[in-house]
Amino acid sequence: MTIRRDLDVLAGRNLIEKVHGGAAQVANQTTFEPGFDAKRFRQQDEKARIAQHAVELVTEGAAIGLTAGTTTWALANLLAGIADLTVVTNAPSIAQVLYQSTRAEQTIVLTGGVRTPSDALVGPLATQALRQIHLDIVFMGIHGMDAEAGFTTPNLAEAEVNGVFLESAARAVVLADHTKWCIRGLARIAPLTTADVVVSDNRLPPDAVDAMTQANVDLVQV
Repeated sequence: MTIRRDLDVLAGRNLIEKVHGGAAQVANQTTFEPGFDAKRFRQQDEKARIAQHAVELVTEGAAIGLTAGTTTWALANLLAGIADLTVVTNAPSIAQVLYQSTRAEQTIVLTGGVRTPSDALVGPLATQALRQIHLDIVFMGIHGMDAEAGFTTPNLAEAEVNGVFLESAARAVVLADHTKWCIRGLARIAPLTTADVVVSDNRLPPDAVDAMTQANVDLVQV
């Protein structure tokens, strides 16, 4: 318990970041990209609530896109209850969840490419595949969002692929818990105005709510 209290104090001073099973040094938020497994244990309750709302936006027979991310991965785990879906993703972890589903009529399209630390397949193979596809809705996970910077990621290639996902979809839904606000990754994916809907949790700060309103984004806080 003494060690845990010490970690709480250090985390409160922003000297370390508490992670599952221990702590890590605080890294440069612009270029630092934690791995999928490390991120999966962060804000689990918030991500579960966000995913539960997002699945209500999916209709039977739709063609949907899921970008790489732990919140979109949480959403993928809820899709087994929806019939006749076509799911396009650039994340092997998401494709695996869907492949293990008992719904034989679901179609899973996994793009190719080079794998990033966040479990995204990126590069020319991924972008070329996505440019041939038309989606009803895309659910995008992000590294950070900011009033000026928009939606961002530390990975340049991942930003490009996510941008093509947005171009391919008739509707864009961003899934992001409150910790993503005021975080700027190295590469810009798109401005806030690109999103039709942002689903977040109820701890999103007032300035974020104001920014979403000004960007004409439908903000849902769960």
